[in-house]
Amino acid sequence: MDPQSAASPPTATKPAIPSRADQPGTDSLPPTPLLSYEPYEGEQHLPEIMDMIEGELSEPYSIYTYRFFVHAWPDLTILCRDKNDASKLVGVIVCKIDPHKHWRRGYIGMLAVNRTYRKQGIGRELVRRAIVRMVEHDCDEVVLEADATNTAALRLYESLGFLRDKRLARYYVSGNDAFRLKLWLKPDFMDGR
Repeated sequence: MDPQSAASPPTATKPAIPSRADQPGTDSLPPTPLLSYEPYEGEQHLPEIMDMIEGELSEPYSIYTYRFFVHAWPDLTILCRDKNDASKLVGVIVCKIDPHKHWRRGYIGMLAVNRTYRKQGIGRELVRRAIVRMVEHDCDEVVLEADATNTAALRLYESLGFLRDKRLARYYVSGNDAFRLKLWLKPDFMDGR
């Protein structure tokens, strides 16, 4: 094998985060060139973020929960818009970072994609971008909770390398169980070093 053609393995601080193009079966999805991804830039975005999440997720959140996330970690809130209609928010991810024991933990608090825009890789791209930012912030792991009955969400996260860490009984207001999912970002961290 030609040494120049050999791919170098991912480094400990920059895990290989698959892009949409790397996923099997995504070549049959419609292209998404008419989408733009942008950071949270202030309070003017909050009403549309709240509307999106309240319309797409079953769990209720107060204005204080939203503000806690977006004001403390604005670079970990990423919006996706339809370029044909710049005022139309079609997806959002809201995250944070906390110290946890002896490491830094990224947390995905909310991910929502407008139903009419699903199956275009928007959720995957929002999660991928959030993970990249968490790596830039030197996080050791990323965690989240997903409804145990939401097979589409579980498939999405597991395809990005998340593993089921534990089942949380009656976690949601609906009474549904949740799975805590975890993605380790550093090989040394996984080995317990």
